Amino acid sequence: MTSLSRPWFAAKRYGFGAGLPIAWQGWAAFAGYLALTLTCSIVMERGDTIAQRIALAALVLATIALIKIAKSRTRGGWRWRWGEAE
Repeated sequence: MTSLSRPWFAAKRYGFGAGLPIAWQGWAAFAGYLALTLTCSIVMERGDTIAQRIALAALVLATIALIKIAKSRTRGGWRWRWGEAE
């Protein structure tokens, strides 16, 4: 298994989607997303209207990017799970 095909996130045990990161790349992506979220929230609170709109657009794009990364890098893919052990 190459480093490009290794999963970054674990699958959720119940429900649909990804759980916690299981590789440093997943933690780095998650930490980067959290840092951007914090930065955007500060800009949206203190900035003018143009800066607020740019921050909101950046936050939406970052959320979409994180979801796409998590979906492509989740062990076992995204599907509905009922608690079965994998």
